[in-house]
Amino acid sequence: MTVKVLGISGSPRRHGNTETLLDAVIEGAREAGADVEKIVLRPLDYASCRGCNACHKTGVCIIKDDLTGVFEKIGDADVLVLASPIYSMGITAEAKGLIDRAQYLWARKFILKNLHYAPDRLRRHKGIFVSTAGLGWENVFDAAFPAITAFFNTTGFEYWDNVIANDLDRYGGIAGHPTALTEARKKGRDVVNLLAGLQDAEA
Repeated sequence: MTVKVLGISGSPRRHGNTETLLDAVIEGAREAGADVEKIVLRPLDYASCRGCNACHKTGVCIIKDDLTGVFEKIGDADVLVLASPIYSMGITAEAKGLIDRAQYLWARKFILKNLHYAPDRLRRHKGIFVSTAGLGWENVFDAAFPAITAFFNTTGFEYWDNVIANDLDRYGGIAGHPTALTEARKKGRDVVNLLAGLQDAEA
């Protein structure tokens, strides 16, 4: 059984620092034998959550657009890697739009109560947050973590780890960071090896 890794880039800038760091995680996962796919949110045609609460009655989002298929892929993934740079001390509009559209899953969990993620499922489904920031502040990522935590909880992934790199203004970008890309590739390999081991043990 092959581990499926889905990377989602929430950066509005193609092939920038954050997407490059995401690519390193994905490459590490590929090296470990995973089936990998990357989705870039920027060119997709999708709307943000309307706050209509229709999903609170049906468990289904009334909006049908490019995110409909993205959520299907999320449901099929073993590892979900969500990437967003830090803009104005938070995640991007692209990433937040995706997270808010998971409201229908939240409604199924907490209002309709017809969706439950068993501990064993969470053990076999891991979420990784990838992010970069120009500032060197140690707390520059802190505002992002609650939204990422909520997203992984809602979509049924254990929040396994972060792959983050700050102070990139000083380094001149991710390529100038001394360790970030190497560590990102290792993180991709590590999570695939972990889940592959679990799959082998259960086979």
